[in-house]
Amino acid sequence: MKAVLCKSYGKPETLVIEETDSPTPGKGEVIITVKACGLNFPDTLIIEGKYQFKPEMPFSPGGEVAGIVKEVGEGVSHLKPGDKVMSGTGWGGFAEEVKAMASNVFPIPPKMDFVTAASSMMTYGTSYHALVNRAELKSGETLLVLGAAGGVGTAAIQIAKNIGATVIAAASSDEKLEYCKSIGADFTINYSKEDLKERGKELTNGKGVDVIYDPVGDKYTEPALRTIAWKGRYLVVGFAAGDIPKIPLNLPLLKGCQIVGVFWGGFFRNEPQKNAENFMTIARWFAEGKLIPQIHAQYPLEKVAEAMNALTNKEVMGKVVLVP
Repeated sequence: MKAVLCKSYGKPETLVIEETDSPTPGKGEVIITVKACGLNFPDTLIIEGKYQFKPEMPFSPGGEVAGIVKEVGEGVSHLKPGDKVMSGTGWGGFAEEVKAMASNVFPIPPKMDFVTAASSMMTYGTSYHALVNRAELKSGETLLVLGAAGGVGTAAIQIAKNIGATVIAAASSDEKLEYCKSIGADFTINYSKEDLKERGKELTNGKGVDVIYDPVGDKYTEPALRTIAWKGRYLVVGFAAGDIPKIPLNLPLLKGCQIVGVFWGGFFRNEPQKNAENFMTIARWFAEGKLIPQIHAQYPLEKVAEAMNALTNKEVMGKVVLVP
């Protein structure tokens, strides 16, 4: 099979495309013929050795796929060859075939195509886990989303609106913020030219925001944390802006707030049943038209470096999908 391979840590241009052996399923695993694979920020980290997981080389990046079950391993009874499925994989998805844990493989909802399905697994899985399991976001609360025009940001906006929350979208340009408003954001903050703390306080009449969803990190974390309300919850999702920030611990003390880690990859491996329950709700919302994946662009595998650079250069609104 054809696969994008990382043979040594480096930038996207160091990736190669080669023929390699097809994977075989172990106990509790399935092999999926990949029809589309979502591109996410962790893919840019894993090829540089900066991600939580460091697969044995050579490996393919790509953490979420949609395709057709080719083969099932021992003990797999709920899936069969020919099923159209979507799956989180961690890595391995930038290829014509990928191996996945059967517990994290789900039927594609009716009327959903492969590209849409491949853009949904990690972003909606992460955002639902963050807002529902970790923050316990409630109707009537206020959510601040940093990096709101990106893949997980757009998913968080839509999920929060389905819960009944007020959403403040924060991003780096007016164009991105208009996009966020078009998919449901109530208010916006352009943190490239507005004071994040002061604007957040202003939009909440001085109360502060109940939940902060932060996949950005770096210099934006502390001013965002200073906008939090009493007993608020700060969700640490990622560090797309670069540096991992250091938090002055007097801030959570004074705010009586929680700083909560969100790692969907660890969640679906350690709590597969709870993850499956989450996706039952997500699939129902898709079927009801309450969630609409936002596709920025599609690329063939041969243009993987171009696709990754578009993501890291912050040119993307929504999701990028690779199509073998």
